[in-house]
Amino acid sequence: MNIFDRAYTQGLIQRIDALTPNTTPNWGKMTVDQMLAHLNVAYDMSFTEKYSRPNAVSKFFLKLMVKNAVVGPKPYPKNGRTAPQFIISEARNFDEEKKKLIGYIDKVRDFGKSHFEGLESHSFGPLTADEWNIMFAKHIEHHLTQFGV
Repeated sequence: MNIFDRAYTQGLIQRIDALTPNTTPNWGKMTVDQMLAHLNVAYDMSFTEKYSRPNAVSKFFLKLMVKNAVVGPKPYPKNGRTAPQFIISEARNFDEEKKKLIGYIDKVRDFGKSHFEGLESHSFGPLTADEWNIMFAKHIEHHLTQFGV
């Protein structure tokens, strides 16, 4: 899994393109449009100011208790807990969310590994490029697997 590699990201995009508005999950409660919007939250946090940053105390606890699960190599469990910002409860426009996600994947790949080395994460402070890679790729892999692509 290398989010900075063109062959890998093309494979992700092909899998995303295999989704339809009627694709159903193998587990969990999200619809496919909600899943795409859910994936976009991580990129929105990285590239926009749409979400407020946690205060110093919250950031400390996120780094202490959540960071390793997010940027470490261990896969996410099925039906795991997620942060409130990532909960998408309303229907979303499938085509818009899909286009946005593909755009973000392309943007990360085109920025390249060097751009992300030491870049500050919304929730965890500075991360290595490898941690950014794991965070983005592991999350996408988890949900594309959830939806059978």
